[in-house]
Amino acid sequence: MTLRPLGVLLLRLPRRALAALGTLGPRWYTLGLRWKIAALLATGCAVVAVAIGLLVHHARLDQVCDGARSAATAQLVRVRQVYELTGQVPQDDTDAALDSPGLPEPLRAAALDGRRTTYLDIDGTEDTDGGEPSVWAARPVGDHVLSVRMPLREQADEMAEFDRQLIVSGAVVVALAALGGAAIASRLSRDLRTAAATARRISQGELDARIGHPLPPGFRHGKNEVADLATAVDTMAATLQQRLEAEQRFTADVAHELRTPLTGLHTAAELLPPSRPTELVRDRVVALRALTEDLLEVARLDADVERPDLDVHPLGTLVEGMVQRAGCADQFTGRGVRFTRADERLVRTDPRRLERILTNLVGNARRHGGGPVDLCVDGAVVTVRDRGPGFPPHLLREGPQRFQTGARERGQGTGLGLTIALGQAAVIGARVELSNAADGGAVAVVRLPEA
Repeated sequence: MTLRPLGVLLLRLPRRALAALGTLGPRWYTLGLRWKIAALLATGCAVVAVAIGLLVHHARLDQVCDGARSAATAQLVRVRQVYELTGQVPQDDTDAALDSPGLPEPLRAAALDGRRTTYLDIDGTEDTDGGEPSVWAARPVGDHVLSVRMPLREQADEMAEFDRQLIVSGAVVVALAALGGAAIASRLSRDLRTAAATARRISQGELDARIGHPLPPGFRHGKNEVADLATAVDTMAATLQQRLEAEQRFTADVAHELRTPLTGLHTAAELLPPSRPTELVRDRVVALRALTEDLLEVARLDADVERPDLDVHPLGTLVEGMVQRAGCADQFTGRGVRFTRADERLVRTDPRRLERILTNLVGNARRHGGGPVDLCVDGAVVTVRDRGPGFPPHLLREGPQRFQTGARERGQGTGLGLTIALGQAAVIGARVELSNAADGGAVAVVRLPEA
C-alpha cells in the first residue's frame, strides 16, 4: 500500500502509449478521417487528463502529508509532556518510544542535533511497521531521542480511492472526447466521401455528376474547406463536361460534313479509267470513307446514344456465322485466321455490335501482329490472339488512345479500332481485356454476359 499509485501509473502511460503507437503506425494510414480525428481528440484529452491528474494528485498528497506531519508533531508534544511528568513513555496506538531501533537515521541525526523534526516514511519498513507508510516525529530528550510513529493506513486508502476516482474520471472524459470527435468528424467525413464518390463517377464518364453543395459556385465560404472543395469539384466537372461535349460535337460535325463530298469523290473515282493511279485514288477514298464512318461511330459512343438490341444467342454458332460471312469481306478465313470452338454457351448480346467488335479485334491483330491469328470461342469468352510483338506497354497501362496505332509505319490504320471495340463492348455489357501472351503475341479477350 502506497501514497503514490497514480504518479507511478501515469508516468508509465507515455511509454505504453508510444509502444502502442509504434505497433499501430502502419494501420494509422488505413483509418478513416473520422476515426483519426476521434483518436487525436482522445489523445489530446488523455494528455490533458494526465497532466491535471498529476497536479491534483500531488496537491492532495501534499495536503495529506502536511496533515500527517502536524498530527505527529502534536502527538509528540503530548508524549513529551507525559514523559516529563511521569518519566515514562505512554504506550498507546501512537507507537511512542525512547531511542526506538526503527527510527530512520536522518531523523535520529536531526534530533541529536537538537532539532524537532518529522520524517515521512512512504515505503515503510518491514521490521517495524510491516511495510506500511508512516510518519515519524522526534525530538531530543537529554541524551536520548523521543520519537512517535503514526501509521498512515487510512490516508493511504484514502489516496488510493482518490486516485481511482481520478483515473475513472479521466477515462470518462477521454471516452466522451472520442465520441464527440467522431460525431463532429462524421459530417466532415461524409462530405469528403460524397466528393470522392462524385469524382469517381466523373472519372467513369458520368460527366453530369455533381456534389450539389447548398452554397452556389463562386460564393465565398470563408474557412469552410470542405465547401470550397465541393465547389471546386463541381466547377471542374461542369467545365470538363462543356469541353468534352464541344469536342464530341466538333468530331460528329466534321465527320458528318465530310460524308457528302466523300460520296461525290467516291463516285468520281469509280468513273476514272482503269489504271494504277486510279487504283491508288480509289484505295485512298475507301480509307477516307472508313475513317469518316469510324469518327461518326466514336462520336455516337461518346454521346452515349447507342442502344443495343439484346437477345439470347449461342455464342459459338453466332461467331462461326460471322466468320463465314466475313470470309467474303477479306477479314477472317483464307487470310491467316484460324477459328476454333471449345464450348457452346448461350449469351445475351447484340449480334451486329459483337460482329463489329470481333472484326476490329481481328483486323487489328492481322494488321499489327504476326500470323496466324487464332479466334477461339470457349463458353461465354471469345479470344483473339496473334503472334506479333504484342501490345505496347503504354496501351496496356493507359488503354487505347485515338489515332495512336503503335505502328512505326504511317498508313497502318487510324488507331480507332480498339477504341470502337471497347466502346461497343460497354454498350452490350461485355468486357474486353487486353494483354500480352507469355510466349509472345497480343491477346484480346471478350467476356460476354451469359443468358
